[in-house]
Amino acid sequence: MRTAFAIALAAALPVFAHAAEPGAVDWQKKVVKCTGSGAANLRDAQGNPAVARIGAEKAAKLDAVRSCMETIKGITITQGQTVGGALGTDKALAGKVQGIVKGYKVVDKRYFEDGGVELDVEVPMDGVLSDALLPKVDAKAPAAAGEPAGTSLVIDARGRKLVKALAPRILDESGAEVYGLAMLNEGARKLGGAAGYAKDLDSAKKDQAARVGDKPITVRAVGADGADLVISAADAAALKGKNLGFLAEGHVLILTD
Repeated sequence: MRTAFAIALAAALPVFAHAAEPGAVDWQKKVVKCTGSGAANLRDAQGNPAVARIGAEKAAKLDAVRSCMETIKGITITQGQTVGGALGTDKALAGKVQGIVKGYKVVDKRYFEDGGVELDVEVPMDGVLSDALLPKVDAKAPAAAGEPAGTSLVIDARGRKLVKALAPRILDESGAEVYGLAMLNEGARKLGGAAGYAKDLDSAKKDQAARVGDKPITVRAVGADGADLVISAADAAALKGKNLGFLAEGHVLILTD
């Protein structure tokens, strides 16, 4: 027989089916969004709905970690390399990333008539997660002589099929690297990736103002190869010799559909 508490609780809660949605990456805001779901077990809780609800919430928290880890594993780091591949060969890194994910932020919580619980959570890609996932490479400082040429490099890749990644490269038409992971300083490794992504420059100035600055240099991508973008030989030549010290700060933005 249901207790008075259980009846009152059921009356106050929504009556609809609940199922966790798959996780997703918001590249513009640099967050991983996931949902964790937990079911109530009145038998283990000896018929106590309050205890069952606590158990359901604990299960939802564990499921949120699992969902976020699976989502993060699907992220591309560099051309041909995913986070899942990196974690599969480095157990220490896998443990570190899981520890970071456990610090997620709960942004919404839902309770259901059957005692189930759902949690919507977010894990920031910037900070310690970005620093942990970006490969360690030999540093190669960008050109920085003379007056700064601008505050950022914006690659307009709209209309190009590309794979969003933590460490995309910008190449010229000969395959020479114009920008890559090696150019980042230690602070820039914590920006959530070597480049930001946005649908347009106006929204980027709102969500990633520090990355874009007030004097971006914009060039058009002439091609894409997975996570890597190609700019014309003329644009690459125009950038050569200029003070591009802002590249060390990770001030690169990719506009994409």
